[in-house]
Amino acid sequence: MARDLRKYNRRSDLVQLITGLLIIVLVNIIASFLFTRFDLTAEKRYTIAPATKKILQSLDDVVFFRVFLNGDLPPGFQRLSNETKEMLDEFRAYSDNIQYEFVNPSDNPNAKDRNDAYRLLVEKGLQPTDLRVNKKGESSQMIIFPGAIVSYKGKEIPVQLLMAQLQEDPDQVLNTSVQSLEYNLASAIKSLKTAIKPRIAFIEGHGELNQLETIDLQNALSAFYSVDRIALNHKINSLAVRIKSDSTHEVLLNKYRAVIIAKPVRPFDEKDKFLLDQFIMRGGKVLWLIDPVFASMDSLQKYNSTIGIPNDINLEDMLFNYGVRLNLNLVQDMNALQIPVKTGQIGNQPQFDFFKWYFFPVLIPTMNHPIVNGLNAVKTEFISSLDTVAAPGIRKTWLLNTSPYSRTVNAPALIDLEILRERPDERMFRQGPQPVAVLLEGVFTSAFLYRIPPELSVNPVLDFRAKSRETKMIVMADGDLAKNSFSQKEGYPLPLGYDQYSRQTFGNRDLILNAVNYLCDDSGLISVRSRELKLRTLDANKLMSQRLLWQLLNVLLPVILIAGLGIIRFQVRRAVYAHPSSKQKS
Repeated sequence: MARDLRKYNRRSDLVQLITGLLIIVLVNIIASFLFTRFDLTAEKRYTIAPATKKILQSLDDVVFFRVFLNGDLPPGFQRLSNETKEMLDEFRAYSDNIQYEFVNPSDNPNAKDRNDAYRLLVEKGLQPTDLRVNKKGESSQMIIFPGAIVSYKGKEIPVQLLMAQLQEDPDQVLNTSVQSLEYNLASAIKSLKTAIKPRIAFIEGHGELNQLETIDLQNALSAFYSVDRIALNHKINSLAVRIKSDSTHEVLLNKYRAVIIAKPVRPFDEKDKFLLDQFIMRGGKVLWLIDPVFASMDSLQKYNSTIGIPNDINLEDMLFNYGVRLNLNLVQDMNALQIPVKTGQIGNQPQFDFFKWYFFPVLIPTMNHPIVNGLNAVKTEFISSLDTVAAPGIRKTWLLNTSPYSRTVNAPALIDLEILRERPDERMFRQGPQPVAVLLEGVFTSAFLYRIPPELSVNPVLDFRAKSRETKMIVMADGDLAKNSFSQKEGYPLPLGYDQYSRQTFGNRDLILNAVNYLCDDSGLISVRSRELKLRTLDANKLMSQRLLWQLLNVLLPVILIAGLGIIRFQVRRAVYAHPSSKQKS
């Protein structure tokens, strides 16, 4: 009887083994034809956006990522390295054309070769991070390039992986960098694989920022777009091209996906305004960077005081019609940029101290919108506030505010450096956050409905449109957001957002890039920037006070659990086989 029971058990075990193997083989065969992935994280951390999948699946050649995050890195950068590798592995799940390599640019023992490698990476567009690291009680300097060079079909583009943010906790900066990985990596691929870049243009002819003042921004935009500079000059073909719809009719189509109007100081006449209006009606996008109040630091440097006066550029009625009003004021903010002020002189050497200049607010983005989500602080110069007004069919989204410790000064406004020498009265800075940038989306009504300029009304090829297609525009109340400064010693242009006094780089360039990308994005890729990953950090105080307890739990608890399960299983088997019925069967 016992022999039959053992024979039966062996047969049963064999059947179970063969069945299990057949199931495994069958599942693998099915998986080879059907592709799917399961993301069990709460915020869908490892779920690739549809726009990213589309880009990856359209690749017809190898995209190679050379990532400079390798070696003996500090814990935070090691996590960024691991997250980057995991993201690239996710990309490879959707495309066999994704390849990568992690390298350590500091690995070369020869100091000259190492410095040459650093210089080459900087020339290619990667920004180094200089850290002081403590190891075993010894402090040492470490240079890290938290970025990658992406190449495709002979072209390459730099990608900065560390999203630096002023006044932010390092853990939050790291979390923001991880959140931005998919967008940064996917947008680099999109830029490289786009054969014909969309066309955008800077508008000229009204005293706007010139090419040298926007050179850094133009270079950054050139990675994604074909960038022109155009003057309207009352010409219909400045923004549009005529296309024959049939043998007798012609229609106008926009030449540019978007235009940028950066700090005009001379009025737009009605003809140029009409051309801009109809560009918008045909679905064109506009980034307005307008100074409602004109003020300059040049006068302050000479006379220690100046007057901020209204900047009449004759665009107020158009923007009001589209749903936004530019306020004739200047915003003062206690969270402001510091500027050097001469406080004395020793011999022939002037002495300077740094003071917060309340007319230069530093904006800390707080909105969870793709344009500003995770963005570094933005520096401004003589910025004004905005208001929205009723405009049917238009959705309005605030993008940037000043800090709660702000106030407004109506124009004409006295601007005097003497306020730096006085202790500010905090009671005067209680007007709350002042909105300074807004996104407008929807179907716009023409600002020239019922009032086409007489000179143009007789033109039969205007193709006038009273309502726009679904389109969007962004209005920011500071033209200097797009202006790069210049080195005081050598005079060459500095990177947009770089402050040569504090030696900090603000988020101005990324702000404008994100704004233009949002306006021009048809794939929906930029929506990935609004993804939020929850930062789950350990309680530092509990970690220190209960360190031994948690170490013992992590080491001993698994062993105790396994030993306990083994004892329970042994007792169960012993009880089963020691049962009288088992003995009778045997």
